[in-house]
Amino acid sequence: MATYDFAFRALGLEDWCKADGGGSAPMSMEALVAQSSGEEVSRSIWDLPFPSMDALNDACAAFPQSRELTLGLENGFLNVKDSISVVLDPLTQPLSWMLDASLYAVLNTPWWIIIPLLLAIVWMVAKSWQLLTFVAISICGLAFIDYYSYAMQTLAIIMVCAFLCVLFGVPIGIAMSRSDKMRAFTIPILDMLQTLPPFVYLIPLIFLFSVTEPKLYGIAIILYAIVPVIRLTDLGIRMVDETVIEAADAFGMTDRQKLFGVQVPLALPNIMAGVNQTIMMSLAMVVIASLVSAPGLGVLVLRGINNLELGVGLVSGLGIVILAVILDRVTKAALNRINAAQKG
Repeated sequence: MATYDFAFRALGLEDWCKADGGGSAPMSMEALVAQSSGEEVSRSIWDLPFPSMDALNDACAAFPQSRELTLGLENGFLNVKDSISVVLDPLTQPLSWMLDASLYAVLNTPWWIIIPLLLAIVWMVAKSWQLLTFVAISICGLAFIDYYSYAMQTLAIIMVCAFLCVLFGVPIGIAMSRSDKMRAFTIPILDMLQTLPPFVYLIPLIFLFSVTEPKLYGIAIILYAIVPVIRLTDLGIRMVDETVIEAADAFGMTDRQKLFGVQVPLALPNIMAGVNQTIMMSLAMVVIASLVSAPGLGVLVLRGINNLELGVGLVSGLGIVILAVILDRVTKAALNRINAAQKG
């Protein structure tokens, strides 16, 4: 006799339970031994199982098992997969084109063009000889050990995904700051995106898109990394001093003029902090995305794990750390310049 037989007898569901005997789980060894000896399985209060779906299924074969729940979700997703793909494929195809184009550009442009170009960008953003020297030594060091192409692939993916995060994230953050209803609707979605483990992002995407399509890992990176720039844009605009807004109203500014002439410039340090965090999270996700064909240093990390190549894993991991430090220092230097300009 199963543990929770009494519950179904008390509810008068014995006939319903006997109507479907094919769905019960296989009997446990304990139950089989008791059945063969003609004895009932005795349980103490300490061994009482939680009334879970499987425990209730032991008592009533018609009661669904937990596997039926997960299988139902899986079948439901597969049933609507084609319809979702028809809508998402054309919408996300530009992401594949952007990623393909950026990867083609960094792999087919000579290093003596790419490296000076990157250093010029660093100088324009940071105006720091120390940072410029550090970036030059780091990139040349990666190139010296033949990791240049992998590092450039990782950098290209991050730049595309971070750009799209900012492109979509800043307007969403602005909309949240101007509408409490929009904020109440968006916050739970952001909480979900921020708390989901990175690997979970890949599960539905693998079913929706081919593993060979760049948009598979591109969407995963964007969903994982877009949260900080949205949150900090909303926070930065909401933190603008009310007296400044009142002064703008006194000058007769429209809502649009107040937004782009007052609120966004004053919120720029917070927005840049969000961009910094978005870039860092993109870098973290691009390593995990190597599991679904994302190129770059993550591939070498994965190879080091799969083949137990300690040296490859450590050196490629060090390359990722170097890229993270470069991106962090450059964005923080830009943030410091913005803060200095506002104080001046």
